[in-house]
Amino acid sequence: MSIYDYSFERLTGGEEESLSEYKNQVLLIVNTASKCGFTPQYEGLEHLYEKYKDKGFAVLGFPSDSFMKQEFDESEKIAAFCKANYGVTFPLFKKSKMKGKEMNPLFAELLEQTGEKKITWNFNKFLVDRHGHVIGYYGSRTKPEDLEEKIEELLQA
Repeated sequence: MSIYDYSFERLTGGEEESLSEYKNQVLLIVNTASKCGFTPQYEGLEHLYEKYKDKGFAVLGFPSDSFMKQEFDESEKIAAFCKANYGVTFPLFKKSKMKGKEMNPLFAELLEQTGEKKITWNFNKFLVDRHGHVIGYYGSRTKPEDLEEKIEELLQA
């Protein structure tokens, strides 16, 4: 399958949104959590989104509590936390699982494309080119700003 074959409901509700809406864009797809040591990465993700969104780039955030329950239960709390603390405006989708039988199918697809075995923690990142191909998998310790040069290269390609 292609990443564009998946649809997810936005965090704040509404109809499901097809990832085909993001065709021809460079994407940084991230599993997020509000109560994690890596949560300040929201700031870097938002900075990249604001800087490059008009050039064909998007950050797609997927909150999860799969690692030590580090996410709020209610979507409204997640959205309010992200907006109030980090000014997040990039798309966030409904909370989903990052491991086990109920794993978010997009992340299963991303893992398959990269050959990685599992999502290791919150704020794992997948960089996807304009054609929907995964260019790289980056763990939690990779800061969003560390990917800026690669994002610029993909935007110019």
